[in-house]
Amino acid sequence: MSTVAWTVTGTPIGPLLLAATAEGVVNVVFHADERTARRAVARLADRFGSEPVEASEAPLLAEAVRELRGYFAGTLRAFDVALDWSLSAGFNRRVLHELATGVPYGTVVGYQDLADRVGEPGAARAVGAAMGSNPLPVLVPCHRVVGSDGGIGGFGGGLETKRALLALEGVLPQPLF
Repeated sequence: MSTVAWTVTGTPIGPLLLAATAEGVVNVVFHADERTARRAVARLADRFGSEPVEASEAPLLAEAVRELRGYFAGTLRAFDVALDWSLSAGFNRRVLHELATGVPYGTVVGYQDLADRVGEPGAARAVGAAMGSNPLPVLVPCHRVVGSDGGIGGFGGGLETKRALLALEGVLPQPLF
């Protein structure tokens, strides 16, 4: 059993639910309206065996909120907040860790290139699945993974959100509307 604290914070891409354990931020959930937040908290309760506590003042959550504000203001290019990787394992964790440490702000990587980087050539589709399972979007920047054909690829937070994040980082032009 592990205690999980959570909060919802407003961002330019909509409300994000942030959850943390004593180890670090463990989950980020897009579009965290009341219903989505309630479902995310229930999933965390099932996973960790105890009811998560709403606690925006928890130090790790407060740090994550500060860093996200800096990121969206354009003054922070790399997150330093501690991460709890317990919601990912195996291949997915390896891919996500490589993404977090090896694909800096303002750059993109292809699914195939990421597969190659973790020593799994031919696993581009599995990389796509790993991106879809990312429990820490934005902090672990799955929005930076694009198709080898130059297409934007998919995104669990929605393509409009992916475009906005890539535009923030200068990879795409700002949306016209």
